[in-house]
Amino acid sequence: MNALYIVATPIGNLEDITKRALRILTEVDLILCEDTRTTKKLLEHYQIKTPTLSYHQHSKLQKIDYIINLLKLGKNLALVSDAGTPGISDPGNKLIEEITELLNGEIKIIPVPGPSAVTTAASISGFPVDKFIFMGFPPAKRKRKKFFEEIIRQLAESKYPVIFYESPHRILKTLNELKILNQNLKIVVARELTKKFETIYRGNIGKVTEEIEKDKVKGEFVVIVEGKK
Repeated sequence: MNALYIVATPIGNLEDITKRALRILTEVDLILCEDTRTTKKLLEHYQIKTPTLSYHQHSKLQKIDYIINLLKLGKNLALVSDAGTPGISDPGNKLIEEITELLNGEIKIIPVPGPSAVTTAASISGFPVDKFIFMGFPPAKRKRKKFFEEIIRQLAESKYPVIFYESPHRILKTLNELKILNQNLKIVVARELTKKFETIYRGNIGKVTEEIEKDKVKGEFVVIVEGKK
């Protein structure tokens, strides 16, 4: 039985990839990529010659039909995101849903675990993260206020840490919006995890915001808000 492999790739440092992931990426017939240019940097680093095909949130239904047809023909495929584990704040889960509905039992869907920014950040937060709430990326425009109000509500009701992602273009705006709702929040902000300029900010949200304002704001961010004790 042929398979679709869900392969985790490095979130920054190219050494953070498993031997199994490298083997799978070498053996499959095609690699589905969020951005082929990004994935090819990884493949070239490890001299992997497997062909690639773009699959992302804007892919049309014809692309999904094409992928499903390849699986019907007995091809083995791998799905990767630009960084980390597919399906975590990217469209991989939508593809898996379509495949399981249309090809349920006809192919295997096999996870190849590895890096994920959310667990990487949680591991160094110092907060109790035996339970936490992950909320992905805040909306870019509409419903932002509702998103941050939901964080405050979750902190009050569940008392678990809340983790979310943010881009460099909106990180300061995001922190300021959260600070307006609760200026006493204790947070950890991780920037450029596993990369050369990895930086971890810790403390009261006001202090952390000031520190980030002083730095050159680059790279992707993971924000962890401490739950109520």
